[in-house]
Amino acid sequence: MTTYSKIKPKKVLFIATRQIGDVLVTTPLISKARELWPKAEFHFLGYRGKLEMLHGNPDITEVIETSDRPGFSEYLSLFNRLFQRYDLAVVTQPSDRAYLYGLVAAFRRVGVLGGHPQGKDSADKHKRSKSEKQNAWKKFICMHTVDVDYFNQHVITEKLRLLETFFKNPADLFSKQISVTPPVGEPLTPIIASELKQPYVVIHPGPLTAYKRWPLAYWQELITWLVNQGFQIVLSASPAKQDVQLNHDIMSLLAQEIKDKVINAAGKLSIPQAGTLIRSAALYIGVDTSITHLAAACNTPTITLFGATPPTNFGPWPNGFIGEQPYQLRARTQTVGNVTILQGPGECVPCRKAGCLDNADSYSECLDLLEPKQVIEAVQKALAN
Repeated sequence: MTTYSKIKPKKVLFIATRQIGDVLVTTPLISKARELWPKAEFHFLGYRGKLEMLHGNPDITEVIETSDRPGFSEYLSLFNRLFQRYDLAVVTQPSDRAYLYGLVAAFRRVGVLGGHPQGKDSADKHKRSKSEKQNAWKKFICMHTVDVDYFNQHVITEKLRLLETFFKNPADLFSKQISVTPPVGEPLTPIIASELKQPYVVIHPGPLTAYKRWPLAYWQELITWLVNQGFQIVLSASPAKQDVQLNHDIMSLLAQEIKDKVINAAGKLSIPQAGTLIRSAALYIGVDTSITHLAAACNTPTITLFGATPPTNFGPWPNGFIGEQPYQLRARTQTVGNVTILQGPGECVPCRKAGCLDNADSYSECLDLLEPKQVIEAVQKALAN
């Protein structure tokens, strides 16, 4: 690997054109780049409505928003704004569009390349060959690239490796504590603040896709147990219709005396406000979603339920971890730092498919078989520590 340790860019553009969680996991990369280039100016390009995780980030001078489906006039305006304005573009997503933005914006580029399918049969070889052809132009325009590995390489390690070409010794990237930077908190809304009582547990049951859901009856059993242990519950959710409905469905199953100890905060908190709420919680419990990564970044004891997704790739990073890989691929329960990851049974776990039917609306048997008893045992251990 060629090293470019003498390069000192004055202006750097980070590009993450995906979801909220994908933005948050770039923050260790940004922090490490700041160590490399303390005097450089850092800008960040992402989708409108997905950048709240950068609120108050001390290393970012300017945030540039774009639509996830821009029209011709918006493309033209953005290209004019970006054109050769930067010394380096750091492309943290493998999409063609992200690379196009990097090509327009900077003289030099580093980038993440799409993963190659696992397996050795003819279909996998064909897919791998096709992927390599699609990546050829991206490699050509970059001074350094990093391949995605959805099973063995953590996403934060993947992002950090974009900087390895700028180190004389790339191992130095992982020799110090690595942390995710959460957004600066904002005051809670008066209604939520007035109802809040210590100690409380934040529960976030709603993932982006159905195949990451845990059964409703399991949430009912867990919440009932927590309330009987003396905890108030804050049930959080995004403003998305399906998440608001999910919280409503859970609330409808609770006995009245339990429901009285539950605050349904669905759609009532911004990301920075969610950070404020989570920081003061005794515990956070959630599924595989961006708010779970936020909870871990806030240093709150975090329990997360994983199904199809490999924790080795996208498990919430335990702040202060030193090294490249915090997690095992498969373990019913594993705790690293403030994060506990729970997985259901099965040799197929994790499959990295979209549930058992491999579509967004699928069920996941591994989550259906992850019983409340396993979560309650993890809660007891987390609270004891």
